Amino acid sequence: MMSVKVKAVILAGGFSRRMGRDKSLVLWEGVPLLRRVYDVAAAVVGDVTVMTPWGDRYREILPADYHWLADERPGEGPLVALQQVLGESNPAEVDWIWLLGCDLPCLDGAILRGWVNHLENHFSEQLVAVARSQAGWEPLCGFYRPEVLPQLREFIAQGGRSFQNWLDGVPHVQIPLGEAEAEMLYNCNYLEEGKGE
Repeated sequence: MMSVKVKAVILAGGFSRRMGRDKSLVLWEGVPLLRRVYDVAAAVVGDVTVMTPWGDRYREILPADYHWLADERPGEGPLVALQQVLGESNPAEVDWIWLLGCDLPCLDGAILRGWVNHLENHFSEQLVAVARSQAGWEPLCGFYRPEVLPQLREFIAQGGRSFQNWLDGVPHVQIPLGEAEAEMLYNCNYLEEGKGE
């Protein structure tokens, strides 16, 4: 049993311009993308919330008792969503917010359990823990402490919306990324990529 308190929040914003529909509902090997991410997150940390403007939209594909958080500023991007999540998080109740995109069909529970264990054993003094691939930071499978909220608010107040730019300027630890981890972070952005669609 882990003593570090991690809450997973999956962003399910709805319509995807690149997919032409709600990517959360796109099937990957016969399972909706959102359900695949939800199941892995629940197996790793147990405490999972789906952030979406439409709480009822996913009732048919998620467990009956799933928790959801209403996105107060839909369409403004994941950095603004993280600001809301952190603002509603009590540091006495949660050590880390694990922010996840709904389009990560290849997540590996064993690898992610290792990452969560590192939060407690190696990253305890950090405010952000996130992997970096050749393409840049992987913020939608990253870990954020509620205490980083003031820096995030300031960045957004100055017009910042880029996760990449914010992460470059905030104290963080880089999660090591090997070949298996990089493959795990594949995100499905186009309808034809969904296996079984």
